[in-house]
Amino acid sequence: MKIDFKRLLINILIPVGLGTIVGLLTSAGNSYNDMVQPSFAPPGIVFPIVWTILYTLMGISSYLVSSSNCKIYDCKEALTVYYSQLAINLLWSFIFFTFKAYLLAFIWILLLIVLVVCMIKRFYDISKVSGLIQIPYLIWLIFAAVLNFSIFTLN
Repeated sequence: MKIDFKRLLINILIPVGLGTIVGLLTSAGNSYNDMVQPSFAPPGIVFPIVWTILYTLMGISSYLVSSSNCKIYDCKEALTVYYSQLAINLLWSFIFFTFKAYLLAFIWILLLIVLVVCMIKRFYDISKVSGLIQIPYLIWLIFAAVLNFSIFTLN
């Protein structure tokens, strides 16, 4: 497969750019370090690093799917799930940091986990690599859900 570097870069910049914008918009209300946190909570600096990596992997996966030779319906369906989970992902920050609705954020992240599992399956069916490189994202979301619920119960 010949790599279209311009298209790959665009696919990476979409989630990384949107994630950066949301991070900047929610940083004013981000009181993560002021919250009562469980003992396993990572320091705040970990989050932008991890999310940049995960958003980059999302972009690579979406590129692999969109540039594959799959049936048009299958690709559209997979990318619809991808963009849906990305929107749900980005909205979580507002729910958690801006509105401080920790219980709603926990329910929201559970919805996100379900969408990501669906996305991984659809991506894997089209390109095994595109599905597999989303496993760290799923693991991180499960950890984030546990952290979210713990913060809800402690605050």
